[in-house]
Amino acid sequence: MTLTLNLEDLAASQRIDQSWVEPLSPVQSVLDEIAHKLSREIDLGKQFFPATENIMRAFKLPFESVRVLILGQDPYPTPGDAVGLSFAVSPEQTVLPRSLNNIYTELCSDIHCQKPSSGDLTPWVSQGVLLLNRVLTVRSGEAGSHRRWGWEKVTEQALRALDARDSPLVALLWGNDAAAAKQFLSHAVVLESAHPSPLSASRGFFGSRPFSRANTALKELGQEPINWTLPTPASLF
Repeated sequence: MTLTLNLEDLAASQRIDQSWVEPLSPVQSVLDEIAHKLSREIDLGKQFFPATENIMRAFKLPFESVRVLILGQDPYPTPGDAVGLSFAVSPEQTVLPRSLNNIYTELCSDIHCQKPSSGDLTPWVSQGVLLLNRVLTVRSGEAGSHRRWGWEKVTEQALRALDARDSPLVALLWGNDAAAAKQFLSHAVVLESAHPSPLSASRGFFGSRPFSRANTALKELGQEPINWTLPTPASLF
């Protein structure tokens, strides 16, 4: 099977927004190489996540609409979890990944809300929050397995392009992989913390108050704050 990551084709099929074609065009050859590697995985019977139609899903958010960036590491390697948006899962997913549970713990502590009813983070995306990982695919059950495939070059290009805009940007960098991208965000307001995974959340993620701090930064930039509150079981009735 031949998989394509041609930007024009992705835009034509609405898998990314057309506004990203030009900013990402310098890494088209890298995307072609990654597509070849993913096609090889398919031929070998190797399963990877997210589904092919969601690999570039983060870039459905229009380029000029991005106001906040939440940068993670790579997709969840557990079947059914990865949906192409960093840290998010499908609304139908009943058991949340531990990292997302920790994010919700900090969210509730930070802005004093009830725990959301699902792992659907699209209400954040609709307000201009780009949920992006440094690496956009992963082999099933093997966290970090597609690092150094070229994805880092692709997401570096995306970050450099965002940083070069005239529009304000607040970047939440969670974990070492994300923090290493700070060098590409010289004009953004950068808020760093530990990763929300169970191994590191207690070492600097809990208590970091990323959501209220992001809103404070947005207000100082003359931007509307993000409504970080997500639907809860009580709000669904």
